[in-house]
Amino acid sequence: MSDLRLGPLLRFVDETSATVWVETERAARVTVRAGAATGETRTFAVHEHHYALVEVDGLRPGTRTPYVVELDGAQVWPPANSPYPAPVIGTLEAGRPLRMLFGSCRVSVSHDAAGNAQHGVDALRSYALHLAGDTSSGVADDEWPDLVLFLGDQVYADDTSEEMKAFIEQRRDPDQAPWHELKDYEEYSHLYRLAWGEAANRWLLSTLPSAMIFDDHDIRDDWNTSADWRAQMEATDWWHDRVVGGLGSYWVYQHLGNLGPADRDADPLWRRIRDHDGDDELDDELDVTADVDALADRADQQPDSYRWSFSRDFDTQARLVVVDSRAARVLTPDRRCMLDDAEMEWLDQRMTGDVDHLVVGTSLPFLLAPALHHAEAFGEALAQGRLGRIFKPFGEWARQAADLEHWAAFQDGFQRVGRMVVEVAAGERGRAPRTVTFLSGDVHHSYVALAEPDPAGGRTAQSVIVQAVCSPIRNPLPRFMQAATALAAYGRARPTGRLLGGRVPRSPLRWRLPRGPWYDNNLAVLELRERELHLAWSRGVDRGEAERPVLEQVAAVDVPFRD
Repeated sequence: MSDLRLGPLLRFVDETSATVWVETERAARVTVRAGAATGETRTFAVHEHHYALVEVDGLRPGTRTPYVVELDGAQVWPPANSPYPAPVIGTLEAGRPLRMLFGSCRVSVSHDAAGNAQHGVDALRSYALHLAGDTSSGVADDEWPDLVLFLGDQVYADDTSEEMKAFIEQRRDPDQAPWHELKDYEEYSHLYRLAWGEAANRWLLSTLPSAMIFDDHDIRDDWNTSADWRAQMEATDWWHDRVVGGLGSYWVYQHLGNLGPADRDADPLWRRIRDHDGDDELDDELDVTADVDALADRADQQPDSYRWSFSRDFDTQARLVVVDSRAARVLTPDRRCMLDDAEMEWLDQRMTGDVDHLVVGTSLPFLLAPALHHAEAFGEALAQGRLGRIFKPFGEWARQAADLEHWAAFQDGFQRVGRMVVEVAAGERGRAPRTVTFLSGDVHHSYVALAEPDPAGGRTAQSVIVQAVCSPIRNPLPRFMQAATALAAYGRARPTGRLLGGRVPRSPLRWRLPRGPWYDNNLAVLELRERELHLAWSRGVDRGEAERPVLEQVAAVDVPFRD
């Protein structure tokens, strides 16, 4: 284990292949053996750290195959005398109902009584212990999730733990900017180790495929809220290193593993790494530090130069489209949009029917609680001067102070995506799916919203339109804010435009919250059943042994399909 710094993480898995990610302590050749299937590659280097993404092909559909990881021929995973079951690669099988975990917002603090008292029990670790059979009878193979979708804030660059603060203090003076926040790639790499290195979570990530997208705290609170916010950050002498380190490390630690082989090979930088490994005449490790930094810098300054969003189809059963709702924003004051033109076109091409279920992952909820949606739409109108130029400064202050920067605060993007949803649900973009479901996090409370097209639009939905939110995995909302969000959930979201004399466009959708909000540290499951969409939220409960919490269901919602 001494040569395996972090991982393995089981990432993209389909019917016959899998991708395994590792960080090693030194340059090495990494081999993954899963039964008769084997994958092998050399590490590549970024900022003196060593990584490998190993592609394993030739697996059988619908099987669960134990695997091992070797460095230069010596086994480094699973560790000797591990208390957890052998890690396996579970391949997909056409026609088998999809089961997917999802959630967001997880701080990396201790799992003892003190950590639980401050931040609650880690729902991810509780699920790991449950799946391992450590605190239960375990889970049958046919009940295992097919993957887990992390919807942002896997690491907190701006709200660091005591362990992370101690690491920072060993490197630099925390009394100087950026203080105890993260500064660069090296600090990000240490934070990922804290986030993913605990034994139970490490085992879970080695045996459960994962997909991920960032949110603001992966970089900084309110990331890309507005042009004013961005100008304030770029005026500092530390922001450039932060955003380059954040996006560069995200590319290495999270983004690469989201992609299947074909999509990954479309990335020029990945092709350079792949081709170097394939050249038998080259024995040296490829260092792509400058390339990763350049990619990150360019992606920050020119958002349309790189796409962080990704999608994949699970045969004809489901399409998962995961949307970048942070880096792709258009912040021009007179034309704000959640997605730039290239990103919007990419999404438009994937918002189609002819699948049973269309699932859209976006870290920020597309449908907020009604009162919050109206407040954010009003806040944008105020900050943009639609209610008079005199109110613009107050509107910008309120936007940043109250985090008014969700889809509702980017009405251009909300309207355009809302119209896509209505057209898909009405069967105008191919056969209407049974459901159009948004999965989100960010808001530190969980709920379910059900939507219908605005009757004024003259369309009738053939699909059920659902917004499901699971947040946080571990970072509870302060109690005074719980009361405000509970109050905001009442009622129905009606056309905001009529309240503001047309200064906000009429919403293509109306919705209500039949269940929620609830505020536990949660991890949720989505299951595509024969006649219904099943959603359930579970938390970890400390029953006297802080480090061995028991998984307990908090809520379950069954959404029947339309006839």
